[in-house]
Amino acid sequence: MRTLKLIAVGIILFVSNSIHAQISVSLNIGAPPSWGPVGYEEADYYYLPDVEAYYDIRASQFIYFGGGRWVRSRYLPREYRNYDLYNGYKVVLNDYHGSRPYRNFDHDRLRYRRGYQGRPQRAINYDNRREHDDSGGNEEHGNKHEHEHEHERD
Repeated sequence: MRTLKLIAVGIILFVSNSIHAQISVSLNIGAPPSWGPVGYEEADYYYLPDVEAYYDIRASQFIYFGGGRWVRSRYLPREYRNYDLYNGYKVVLNDYHGSRPYRNFDHDRLRYRRGYQGRPQRAINYDNRREHDDSGGNEEHGNKHEHEHEHERD
């Protein structure tokens, strides 16, 4: 009888640990960044007019034109190292679900010029933005050029 109790306790512990591990692994996959606008959990991309770049939410990568080609990187280019991701305007691209949002770049750049301000936005984690650093969140997704870039051609 004692052996059955020990086996039952062992099974319960094993099952509860495996359930916990599955839950904790899948929580943040494809989650919007803390500086992303509230209310757009289904979007795949943002267009950032001030820096003429896109942000791939699922891959957590910026997409910008540099060196004659479109570049995917975890960080913005060096010239935007002080760009405030929390306060900069994000155009949410609800209608695009492909892998190359820059195919619409000419249209996006004309429609949403630098300094564009649409509806007021509030960042998902606006109140905690200073936990990242004093430059508005670029520590989280800013400009670390020692990392490799992944190049993509149109």
